[in-house]
Amino acid sequence: MDLKTAAALRRLRLVSAPEAVSFLILLVCSVLKRTTDFNAVPVMGAVHGVLFVLYVVFWADAWNRARWPLGTAALYIVLSVLPTGGFFAERKLRREAEDAVIAARARKEGVVNA
Repeated sequence: MDLKTAAALRRLRLVSAPEAVSFLILLVCSVLKRTTDFNAVPVMGAVHGVLFVLYVVFWADAWNRARWPLGTAALYIVLSVLPTGGFFAERKLRREAEDAVIAARARKEGVVNA
């Protein structure tokens, strides 16, 4: 894995958890708007919107650079629209990055020829 691919995956991983948190907070704000006089939906909607757009842009970059199969790319985009999906995406991306580092070290040491 080259540095640009690793950076693209890192950016996607770093934005996935905050995007998930903002989605959950937006859902709570929506409930509070309906049940109380508290209305933070416009603010949280904007915050979540920006984070979601960043997620999609970083997802497209990571898909292009990592050459994911269609199923993997679809999984990450589906996880972005589920309320807690970003947490699962972050965990899966972290594992993928760790596996890539292990494979790169093994290639460097000549353990594998991949």
